[in-house]
Amino acid sequence: MIKAYKYRIHPTKTQMEFLNKSFGCVRYIYNWALNLRIEYYNQNKTSLSTYDIIKNLTVIKKDEDKLWLQEPVNECLQQSIRNMDSAYTHFFKHKMGFPNFKSKNRSKAACKFINGVGVDFDNKRIKIPKCGLIKFVCDRRFEGKIGTLTITRSTTGRYYASFVVTTTEAEPSPSPVDPKTTVGIDVGIKNFAILSDGTVFENMKYLENNEKRLKVLQYRLSKKQKGSKRREEAKHKLAVQYERITNLRTNYIHQVTAQIIAKNQSIVIEDLNIAGMLKNHCLAKSISSVAWGEFFRQLTYKSRFKGCNLIKIGRFEPSSRMCSCGHINHELTLSDRVWTCEVCGLTHD
Repeated sequence: MIKAYKYRIHPTKTQMEFLNKSFGCVRYIYNWALNLRIEYYNQNKTSLSTYDIIKNLTVIKKDEDKLWLQEPVNECLQQSIRNMDSAYTHFFKHKMGFPNFKSKNRSKAACKFINGVGVDFDNKRIKIPKCGLIKFVCDRRFEGKIGTLTITRSTTGRYYASFVVTTTEAEPSPSPVDPKTTVGIDVGIKNFAILSDGTVFENMKYLENNEKRLKVLQYRLSKKQKGSKRREEAKHKLAVQYERITNLRTNYIHQVTAQIIAKNQSIVIEDLNIAGMLKNHCLAKSISSVAWGEFFRQLTYKSRFKGCNLIKIGRFEPSSRMCSCGHINHELTLSDRVWTCEVCGLTHD
């Protein structure tokens, strides 16, 4: 089974300098490879392969004005080219949007290591090529073969290490669907989630509750002179506030999904077009705040790890209009919050 583990790391000043240089080189190579592929396509009307771009990388690293590209690990630069190729391919296959050039002023950054990485849980150290041993917060352990190690830097300047590990655990097979251990989930904005057994999870509205503070920090940032030290401080305080909101929301979703997975063997969710719903400017802010996509993502991988059945109902199915007796209320509108079945008299939320 393939799993991912994320840890908070605490690099020294020297290690931090090396990681920041690696982030900069990775960003530069990504933009260089993207620009090279665009120019090649405009001239020849054919796409330049990733292998050819990597060969050109070996050439430019020998230029006198680009010797600084030899400081980071070479595979980090190659992975940056492969990431660009993946984004470029998705644009044509899945219409995901053309890849953008990465700005130098971005605080968030990442680089990927493959060979020469390791972890020592007893001494709480992570081994990275050319960087040495980095101290990390060891809150859990894993056993298995390490595939890749991704070092990320958040907008607040915190560093994290994410391992992709092939564990020795076998993925459990889901049990047969039993109506007694099956629950349906209806997500919403007024309430975060309502279960078919009557359980209601409240929408905590972390963004709305902190919106007043965010406006103050955004106003202070807008008044600072660009390029000044105080502007960087104001930008950092705003990023800390956004990260706090994100952590609170993610932690709440983890608690909700863990409770649902622990009590039920089969889970039924809606197949919502969240990207399409975000185009509604009246509800986009509330939908983004409640984070349905993250909720469904956690349910998907947690149910797979626990051997639960995850069933998706089509977005156009009359799930909210149908009574348990089979009668469908075709006159139900979005403003109707409660309705009573004309056939059996059962009241539905």
